[in-house]
Amino acid sequence: MKTRAAVALDAGKPLEVMEVNLEGPKAGEVMVEIKATGICHTDEFTRSGADPEGIFPAILGHEGAGIVVEVGPGVTSVKPGDHVIPLYTPECRECASCLSGKTNLCTRIRATQGQGLMPDGTSRFSLPDGTPIHKSPWRRSARTRPSTRSAISAAA
Repeated sequence: MKTRAAVALDAGKPLEVMEVNLEGPKAGEVMVEIKATGICHTDEFTRSGADPEGIFPAILGHEGAGIVVEVGPGVTSVKPGDHVIPLYTPECRECASCLSGKTNLCTRIRATQGQGLMPDGTSRFSLPDGTPIHKSPWRRSARTRPSTRSAISAAA
């Protein structure tokens, strides 16, 4: 599907609002229609080029709220129509950290965290030419206009 997003194409450049490709949710994932979003200092830190781990092109953002519009296979905790606030750091609920209550240290998620990829090592967003757009799992509330389907989140 197509959606609009504010994309950081290169470090230090202004965000560019454009149409991008968005794949549907895969197993264990949820598509959320973002209804409200905030801008955090870490978004600007990354966009500016000051973040040594910044990867481009990127859709920044990790603070949002919305409504579930689609769920991938195996998702049982939410359903279309549910109002949600995506977690800052997703959790697999299966690794030793998650099972011990330290979900902020999820070892499965940390394997791809900071690489701009979903936990399976791929991206759900791409530019019109097919170039993947980096979006770390915890940065999934895209900067888009209200009511745009724009976020894919990990869920269980």
